[in-house]
Amino acid sequence: MNEKQTYLDFDEYIRQGEPAQQEKAGYWQTAIGLQAVDGLKVSDYLQDTARKHIEGDITIDEARELVNQYYITKTAHDAHDDDKEEADRVSSNIVKVLSSHTFDFTTGGYQSVHRRVFEGVMKHAGEFRTYDITKKEWVLEGDTVRYLNWEDLRRAIDYDLEQERNFSYKGLSSDEIVVHVSKFTSGLWQIHAFGEGNTRTTAVFVILYLRSIGFDVENDLFAKHSWYFRNALVRANYKNVRNGIDYTPIYLERFFRNLLLGEQWDLRNRYLHIHPAAEWCEQPNLISGQAPDKQPDKQPDKSHDKFSTKSQYIRQLVIILGDKEMSVREMLNGLGLKDRESFMDVYLNPSMKGRFVRLLYPNSPRHPRQKYLLTVKGLALYHELKKELS
Repeated sequence: MNEKQTYLDFDEYIRQGEPAQQEKAGYWQTAIGLQAVDGLKVSDYLQDTARKHIEGDITIDEARELVNQYYITKTAHDAHDDDKEEADRVSSNIVKVLSSHTFDFTTGGYQSVHRRVFEGVMKHAGEFRTYDITKKEWVLEGDTVRYLNWEDLRRAIDYDLEQERNFSYKGLSSDEIVVHVSKFTSGLWQIHAFGEGNTRTTAVFVILYLRSIGFDVENDLFAKHSWYFRNALVRANYKNVRNGIDYTPIYLERFFRNLLLGEQWDLRNRYLHIHPAAEWCEQPNLISGQAPDKQPDKQPDKSHDKFSTKSQYIRQLVIILGDKEMSVREMLNGLGLKDRESFMDVYLNPSMKGRFVRLLYPNSPRHPRQKYLLTVKGLALYHELKKELS
């Protein structure tokens, strides 16, 4: 089975599976897709094992043990076995980490993510590098990003995490949120705390962090565009004055605009090259089919906001919810409605599908005290709508 078919199979679970299947399929997509940043592909055995886990036949711990036993007892080997073994083990480890509902936003927690992701794969899993590094990059025509010297790694991570811990997202617009998340991710990655597996660790850590502060993260974006994600990090951290190249965070911001706001920038790596061919100079937004500098110069249609929604009903529900937690009955009363079924179809379901609204108890949809509240994306829209109304 080729890689494309694997995604299609997992997408089928995400589209039509039970909630638990959708969640697990998303984790596997992300875990498998992230292996591409190091040019790795998983084995057919791992894909079959993943399906068993998604379908509920085995637990994630049983899946990891099956992968372990597979390579212990495997007698026939080919030239790519070592790479496949790393990809299989790391993928199953990432699913284990993403399945956890705990998160430690500290330097030790960042180390722990690396240790847990590369357990059984790297001898120095969870340890910071003790040497300086350079990496030749295709998008930089063989040049390297200037990474932090190894002696200052812990100090730099402590500082970045402390700054982020004290940062408030309250009142920020969607654009400001994207810029800040991009800057935080870029800075953490550039420290390059680990000799190997730095991008995969940063991606998992950032997913966990964004989830912990209320973002509904699209797993398939990391799954299918992990190589773009890494190259965007490279461009955000590369400057060459002699060649007229400055730090370029816009590509990473477009990744996060897709991830957090549902936009559709064309995330192909050729746009990121420092000297792209003419046809790759202008990265288009696929919603409009136009490159950013070719967008019509006119005032935006007020019926379409930055979050790609045409629904006045979503906007009305966002205003009603604000910074509160409300039950369905409370939302109905707030909107002056009586028909629950119509409210679900017109207001609530589209708002949840658009990731503006989330459950207070997402793992227990029928919780007797279930309520609804805005996501970070929804709060950003709420603050923008308040400004429009003031």
